[in-house]
Amino acid sequence: MSVYYGSIEAGGTKFVLAIADEHFNIIKKCKFATTTPQETISKTIKYFKENRVSAIGLGSFGPIDLNLSSKTYGYITSTPKVGWKNINLVGQLKEALDIPIYFTTDVNASAYGEMKNTGKKNLVYLTIGTGIGGGAIQDGYFIGGIGHSEMGHQRINRHRDDLTFEGSCPFHGDCLEGVAAGPSLEARTGILGEKIPSDDPIWDILSYYIAQAAMNATLTLAPECIILGGGVMEKSNMISLIQKHFISMLNNYIDLPCSVEKYIRLPTVKENGSATLGNFYLAYSLFTKE
Repeated sequence: MSVYYGSIEAGGTKFVLAIADEHFNIIKKCKFATTTPQETISKTIKYFKENRVSAIGLGSFGPIDLNLSSKTYGYITSTPKVGWKNINLVGQLKEALDIPIYFTTDVNASAYGEMKNTGKKNLVYLTIGTGIGGGAIQDGYFIGGIGHSEMGHQRINRHRDDLTFEGSCPFHGDCLEGVAAGPSLEARTGILGEKIPSDDPIWDILSYYIAQAAMNATLTLAPECIILGGGVMEKSNMISLIQKHFISMLNNYIDLPCSVEKYIRLPTVKENGSATLGNFYLAYSLFTKE
């Protein structure tokens, strides 16, 4: 009997659902906008009732509750996304589908997919998009104690040409997410990020902030590499700007395990597929364990 695995990328903007065979090859995929919890979760349940799988890997936007002993395990908790606060995402899916579901953050899923695709068991994945999230893997395992990391809300030093911008994070103002995520571009300029020319100084400002996040991850976690994904990183000059600032900030304090071009880099899984691949492997790990 054939075994199939499911992936749910539960994003704040869209849900991406996919099914893979036992060799982790995608055989079916769909996506739709994240609207109300009732509509979005109903669509997800319908999809997996029509396309049965043995287990699902679910990477979700957050904050989420990952504590298995918590009364709210499987919930999306204090999210600013309207209507989604305190939603029992995993509970509703498991009740309807009655299959194992591996629950983690969307960026953890991306980190896991990159680990499986590269063979590196110590890495950090930062996604720079509508929000900023970070996931870290050490010796093949996710880091985290009572919950998941929130690297996007770390404090950073302000760029000297960006001191008047208050930041767009509704919780912390000018945390990393507040000054470097996609919405901060429009908040400063009134222009969507994809329409801002590559030579605009704003990209150097954003790269300065993201380089600080890479610096902090390097000094606290000592990974083999740092992977930067998300819509902001689709700007062609961003990766080189970040590498330049990172080298300047590091100032030869420690030796990197490889060149900066290999150490700070874009995802290896094509078409933003890191999270999908990670979800398949997480579903597999849960299914084979049970």
